[in-house]
Amino acid sequence: MATMNISLPDQMKAWVEAQTADGKYANSSDLIRDLIRREQIKQEKIAALNEKIEEGFASGVSDKSLDQIMSEILGKTQG
Repeated sequence: MATMNISLPDQMKAWVEAQTADGKYANSSDLIRDLIRREQIKQEKIAALNEKIEEGFASGVSDKSLDQIMSEILGKTQG
């Protein structure tokens, strides 16, 4: 495992220490790793959502009404 040293303002350092004081994390490294993992997952979800948005834009404009679209969606989920 690689080592990385970071500098934090006093307020952030105190927050990290408070998060580890209650025993949820063994040490500050565990907390930072967890925060990075969460951010990675968040970024993956955002990328997937953006991909779906791009697919939607690429599919063009529908000539169906909102009611028709909703009926189709509801029919698929109930069927």
